[in-house]
Amino acid sequence: MDKKPLPDLKAIGEAFAVDGRWISSCPIPSGHINDTYCSEFEDERRRVKYVNQRINHLVFREPAKLMENIERVTRFAREQILAAGGDPMRETLSIVPTRDGRSFHVTPEGTYWRMFRYIDGARTYDKVEDLRHVYSASRAFGAFQKMLSRLPGGRLHETIPNFHHTRKRFEAFLAALDQDASSRATAVKPEVAFVLEREKDAGIVVDGLAAGRIPERVTHNDTKLNNVMIDDRTNEGICVIDLDTVMPGSVLYDFGDSVRLGAATAAEDERDLSRVGFDLKLFDRLAKGYLDAARDFLTDEETRLLAFSAKLLTLECGIRFLTDHLNGDVYFKIHREGHNLDRCRTQFKMVSEMERRMDEMKAVVDRYRQ
Repeated sequence: MDKKPLPDLKAIGEAFAVDGRWISSCPIPSGHINDTYCSEFEDERRRVKYVNQRINHLVFREPAKLMENIERVTRFAREQILAAGGDPMRETLSIVPTRDGRSFHVTPEGTYWRMFRYIDGARTYDKVEDLRHVYSASRAFGAFQKMLSRLPGGRLHETIPNFHHTRKRFEAFLAALDQDASSRATAVKPEVAFVLEREKDAGIVVDGLAAGRIPERVTHNDTKLNNVMIDDRTNEGICVIDLDTVMPGSVLYDFGDSVRLGAATAAEDERDLSRVGFDLKLFDRLAKGYLDAARDFLTDEETRLLAFSAKLLTLECGIRFLTDHLNGDVYFKIHREGHNLDRCRTQFKMVSEMERRMDEMKAVVDRYRQ
């Protein structure tokens, strides 16, 4: 397979308001949506690194609105960090404007690019190497939510509408089951039954939001471990990154998805289900980190549903994988036959494990809620 040609990173870098001359750019091999590069510039005194990113406008169809969200969030974060005596150059993303003062650059080919200042002395982790990192990342997400609970102005744009609307995900599953476009429904009867038995779960958070029992918040919506930069010296989570999906939602989406991703004992597409499970020790670190930062602003209803949210977001993701399998694998990239079905089964195995241990999960939350 031919490699995708590199864009003209020199010309792209020079479109931004950077002092000095472009020296080099190299890919940063992380993330599945945007293309990311580290670019180095040199002036008379020193070399400085920046991060260039191509926004995938096929996924994020309105890049200008996406960048408007990020501008609002990072500007407010900078004000709050300065007021607290912190370092905004390390504790929030810093947008580098284009030479004409915009937050993004459009190439003649129609691709969208942005630039952030590079944060030294910190890194991200794709896998858990230290339980302290799990705690620190969860605490960083909790602090991020708490800070943005005071964000002034109107609602942020929805960069992906209905992203965590579990009832709509359930309805999409029913439509895929009814259409059975790839004639796969008969072979997945146990998985279909698993979803149908849990229909009532789909509406709990969205109905709570609609009725006002659960407040709408500014949420991150992609709370993976590697979306927090961990300080090399202190092991603390210093900066939440990848703000493309920051938009209105529920804190339960963020916490639940962090557990789905962060407390799993196996890869998302593990075929051997005997290896798939839910790690209560990791859940303990996630819950403590999150509540140490967020307990003061959460409502009683939000706190009560934290453990349930882990099950809900895992179920939702499994439903999405099963839906795509029924539709013929048209959304998620697959690398083998039945890949989405394998993914679905890992999520449902975790749901079953969470249901079995739900009382223990609630006890963990109760331990740290005060």
